[in-house]
Amino acid sequence: MVGGVSPGAYGITADYGIRTGIRPVADPYKDVEPPSFGTCTENNFQANKSETINPGVYCGGIAVHAGATVTLNPGIYYLDGGDLAVNGNAGLTGNGVTLVFTSKNRNGFATASINGNATVNLTPPNYGPTAGIVMFGDRRMPAGTSFKLNGGASQYFGGAVHLPTATINFSGGNGSGTSCTQIVGAIINFSGNSNLAIDCSSYQTKPFGMWTVRLVS
Repeated sequence: MVGGVSPGAYGITADYGIRTGIRPVADPYKDVEPPSFGTCTENNFQANKSETINPGVYCGGIAVHAGATVTLNPGIYYLDGGDLAVNGNAGLTGNGVTLVFTSKNRNGFATASINGNATVNLTPPNYGPTAGIVMFGDRRMPAGTSFKLNGGASQYFGGAVHLPTATINFSGGNGSGTSCTQIVGAIINFSGNSNLAIDCSSYQTKPFGMWTVRLVS
């Protein structure tokens, strides 16, 4: 950590310990930019029953209500304003997807709110402009924008959750199902029995690097 761990953050452990006050490392995604997009393909999308949807521009967000499960076909989903809201006892699944949180056709930047007992299982594309990234926050997003990823043990984001200006509240992941979840945020608050792992060999997620190579004469 470039900063530190809150004195009240008891119970946080890491296989190789926690180092604080380290020098900043380069953002591995600093040169990544999702393709440009046009007008809305969906407005204020809400799912009250189980269905499958396609990539596009979802203005006003995506809401999945209790009892419904939305399956995402592979591709890039632009959430333009509004929230990705997955309520308790709802589901959101998809392989080969990137959710981009942005603002173009609507006022305000899209965020996410995933509630307890929601079932979330998303993995990123293995190729293309957003390879290895499952969630991507527009760099113009105001500092401190809140993302609540509190799905608990049945929540899994494979690959990188790249929200560099956001405050991320995270509670999720289980020991057996978590292989690669890489979180980039300004402030990250962990709660509950959160588990993260960074064995990203099955994805094209870029590693964090602390070493540089110089040629000297």
